[in-house]
Amino acid sequence: MAGEQIISGKIILGPEPEVIEGNICLKNGVIENIEEEHTSSENIISPCFVNSHTHIGDSVFKDPVLGNKVVGNRFERNLDYLVRPPNGLKHRILKNTSESKLIKYMEKTIEDMKTTGTFAFADFREGGIPGVMALKSALEAKNIKCRILGRITRTEGDISDIVYEAERVLSESDGFGISGAGDMDLKILEIVREVAASYKKTFFIHAGEKDKNDIDAALSFDPDALIHMTHAESRHLKYVADEKKTIIICPRSNFITGVGRAPVEKMLDLGINVAVGTDNVMLNSTNMFAEMEVLTKVFGIDDRQVFKMCTLNGASVLNFNDIGYIEKGLSPKIMILNGNSDNLAGITDPIRGIVRRARPDDILTIIN
Repeated sequence: MAGEQIISGKIILGPEPEVIEGNICLKNGVIENIEEEHTSSENIISPCFVNSHTHIGDSVFKDPVLGNKVVGNRFERNLDYLVRPPNGLKHRILKNTSESKLIKYMEKTIEDMKTTGTFAFADFREGGIPGVMALKSALEAKNIKCRILGRITRTEGDISDIVYEAERVLSESDGFGISGAGDMDLKILEIVREVAASYKKTFFIHAGEKDKNDIDAALSFDPDALIHMTHAESRHLKYVADEKKTIIICPRSNFITGVGRAPVEKMLDLGINVAVGTDNVMLNSTNMFAEMEVLTKVFGIDDRQVFKMCTLNGASVLNFNDIGYIEKGLSPKIMILNGNSDNLAGITDPIRGIVRRARPDDILTIIN
């Protein structure tokens, strides 16, 4: 972005989002000034989303049967059947997917994220070094921020072999994204954690998705963030709050796999930094508008809190310090929504309007 540009409308401003009416002056790709004044524009100027948990390799298969057992007139939702390693449906599909197809469909999902207002995401990349390199290929020239969280493929062997693969994965990624403490031998997981610490790289882990049985083990590895925590008890959440860890929730994913509803309100009441992800592309689109609508209408979470969870909170846990909010001096990662669209016309609070009812087709343009 070169030269000077003026954007007018209702601006969702600052890390604690408030709405002002006015103009943003962009100069050479930086917000040079923000002026509060009356404007005739109905546009809504918002920071782009941060999708804090994805598996975009799953893009190769988007319409699975949701269970392997019929109960009455429906399939019984089955997390293990769908995604549990090493033999869950997604892992069987990924094992038989060519690298070229994997990259092609990841590229499509990256473009879809950009179109639907997401500028940054974290991906838990299966497949060891080849999986990480495939994602790096898909990201080329895409103008989107990504934290690549890899995994090792080795489940047994000498310590030196495990360390070697872990170090190779970390050399090409931002850290580790572990499927869960119950999915890997704990001695191997200890080695992986030690390698991540020695390289000062991120260590995220799934925990408490299906039940509470793996939460204590996951917490013992001092992760930077925990994914799901759907079945976390009060003592788990207090520990997370005391240790200032982040929890990344995936509401639509939890519903579709039948594992239940995370105690989001308790997390927030304890002051935990809660971010949001769309999880497996096999099961859900990467549309963050859909996650927000579920959180406000089904969970009953305050609209401004939901908005932060899908923007600034995610940027914080992924260490993207210059995105997730609009402020003078930042390089803009902004989406401009049509406040006069057939869908949004009539809203009185832009944050409530975006969280409760906005859709990707309300986006006029994205500036990044």
